[in-house]
Amino acid sequence: MEAAWTSLVAATATAFIALLFARAAWHKLSDFTAFTGFVADYDLMPAGRVNLVAMALVGLEVLVVVVLLTPGGNVAGALLAIALLGLYAAGMGININRGRDRIECGCGGAVQPLGWQLVGRNGVLAAIAALCLVGSPYALSLSEAAAALVSGFILWVGYLLIEQIMATTAVMRLRR
Repeated sequence: MEAAWTSLVAATATAFIALLFARAAWHKLSDFTAFTGFVADYDLMPAGRVNLVAMALVGLEVLVVVVLLTPGGNVAGALLAIALLGLYAAGMGININRGRDRIECGCGGAVQPLGWQLVGRNGVLAAIAALCLVGSPYALSLSEAAAALVSGFILWVGYLLIEQIMATTAVMRLRR
């Protein structure tokens, strides 16, 4: 019973993180020019490297999804997701400490200026990605796998709602 529970948690987290990174990559690819502008706004690299870094970030996000959905890839996919979320949080934290909190996150969703709440959000997302490591998402029956997929989807929809609330709150804060 314990093994099934941990596998269910891992599969739910895997579905959620795969959806999260698929949406983020799609958003960035759908307007790559805007995304490269967001990367440039962070001012963490020479201007000549911005396009290369932006392409690499999107490629790594796509890789997270592909590896997570490849049998046996949940460990590598989760570790890559955790690393990317940490990298993004570090970039946000550096800019917030510089007083540059009016730049767009570029996270792949609702428009959100940088703030410590986004750094915290990335910490929570990294913790969820770590749940991919608690068991094998491939050791489930068909009904358990379906339940995990539905649960991951429901978590993702809840995340989208919370993200929209955070974006609205941030915009209201900027208008003051």
